[in-house]
Amino acid sequence: MTETAVDFESIKKAQRAGWETGEYPRVGNTLQLIAELLVESADVRAGQRVLDVACGQGNAAIAAARRFAEATGVDYAANLLANGRERAAVEHLPVTFTEGDAERLPFPDGAFDLSLSTVGVMFAPDHQRAADELARVTAPGGKIALACWTPEGMIGEMFRTVGRWAQPPAGVRPPTLWGTSAHLAELFGDKVEWTALTKKAYVFRYHSAEHFSEWFRQFYGPITRLAGTLPPSDLDRFAKDLAEVARGFNKAGDGTVAAPAEYLEAVGIRRA
Repeated sequence: MTETAVDFESIKKAQRAGWETGEYPRVGNTLQLIAELLVESADVRAGQRVLDVACGQGNAAIAAARRFAEATGVDYAANLLANGRERAAVEHLPVTFTEGDAERLPFPDGAFDLSLSTVGVMFAPDHQRAADELARVTAPGGKIALACWTPEGMIGEMFRTVGRWAQPPAGVRPPTLWGTSAHLAELFGDKVEWTALTKKAYVFRYHSAEHFSEWFRQFYGPITRLAGTLPPSDLDRFAKDLAEVARGFNKAGDGTVAAPAEYLEAVGIRRA
């Protein structure tokens, strides 16, 4: 596949509109635990220069700032950055939030000791360019730490379900490939020595499978945007399809949802 032939700019424009629809922080804030675990695995230190790429509402940047790192978050969705600023202000954390594209990071080479992303950079349509930018802004000897949903997990299944209703852009590789060690090796090559590749699970907890479906249709921007285009009869079927995803991975036996969603936590050293 030749990724250079794909119109990534048009795809990103559509993606950005998706993330600016709904209220993604209502979903994203529930994933804070993933960021807390990631910064611990990356052994973030006080005073380190830390970048959260495709930061959304700032989960990883805020987690790093809680540990007295000099944290910066970058994202192209202005509404998510505004929410991150509000969250940091409430906690009196000095986080810098900057508008920018993960494929063209607005920072000089080697500007950060640690570059993080929690289920964020994986959505950049040009995988290679995003990986190259992560490596570029990370100082030699610094770290790159990522948490990305896997193809086999619950969110991978949710994306496949959504894809049956709205075909992904032609030529763009699935974001969940970032949740595989083989793809990380392909993207980063000898620029990064991966020291830990660990599959973990985040447990989605909702009142019911229908509640999960409703929450994502109402607040998860790309799904909210898709749901808004469907006629009532199709919307009802789409809602049931999303509920079935949660039901299929649910481990609770009391009528609620406690559904583990697998992700890959990767920590590596930026080679000189």
